[in-house]
Amino acid sequence: MSSAAETLELDMVNGDEAGVQQYLTFILNGEEYGVDILRVQEIKGWDTVTPIPNTPCYIKGVINLRGAVVPIVDLRERFGLDNIEYGATTVVIVLKVISGDSDRTVGIVVDAVSDVHNVGEEEMKPSPDFGNSIDTNFISGLATVNEKMVIIIDIDRLLNESSDF
Repeated sequence: MSSAAETLELDMVNGDEAGVQQYLTFILNGEEYGVDILRVQEIKGWDTVTPIPNTPCYIKGVINLRGAVVPIVDLRERFGLDNIEYGATTVVIVLKVISGDSDRTVGIVVDAVSDVHNVGEEEMKPSPDFGNSIDTNFISGLATVNEKMVIIIDIDRLLNESSDF
């Protein structure tokens, strides 16, 4: 049986320190955002989707991912940012979204994938309070990584707040 010190040392080697979470970061309109890496199922290059009538403009359509129909959300449009033409770095991050007692798979279109970062509790700050006029419920917090700010998204809140899909 190993001692507590050996266990802690092993955890630090594996990047599993207590209070440290890993986030996949991506670029959107020049800003860096992060999602819990444990929610990421796959990263795919942009490909065409099948549009679905009567859906909001930010729902680009659906794709068939190994037999599963996956809705694709353009995060730029969901955030009300300017549209840009999809390019070589445009990707779809396929995520597991938890809604109540069930989960579903949703893809988000982003400008580019950036990196994977370990973020400790001390590096995470709460979302600023903008008052009632601006909804920031989908922001888990702001992390400082390598002297830059990363906006950490609560993907469940972001993709469940709306009953559009």
